[in-house]
Amino acid sequence: MSEKLEFKTKKEKNWLLSLLRSEVVDITFTKKDGYERIMKCTLLESKIPSEKMPKGTEKAKNDEVVPVFDIENDGWRSFRWDSIRAIHFSIGAANGC
Repeated sequence: MSEKLEFKTKKEKNWLLSLLRSEVVDITFTKKDGYERIMKCTLLESKIPSEKMPKGTEKAKNDEVVPVFDIENDGWRSFRWDSIRAIHFSIGAANGC
């Protein structure tokens, strides 16, 4: 993939954050080292183990970075808004349709 998706406006960013709060999303992004990574991630509380839930605002907020829970690595990771290449998700439970 050569093009990045653009998330510049507050509305665009809020759309993705809302999606992450309601679903597990596969986000393809370019890491700082140049490698592309696909991360299965979420902000949906029911998918985050209680012992891994944030205990308040521990870090200073950086508007360029999105902290998410990485389902496959069972931990918090982040990606930059300007590094997103693709987003894949399914709404609701799969019913074999």
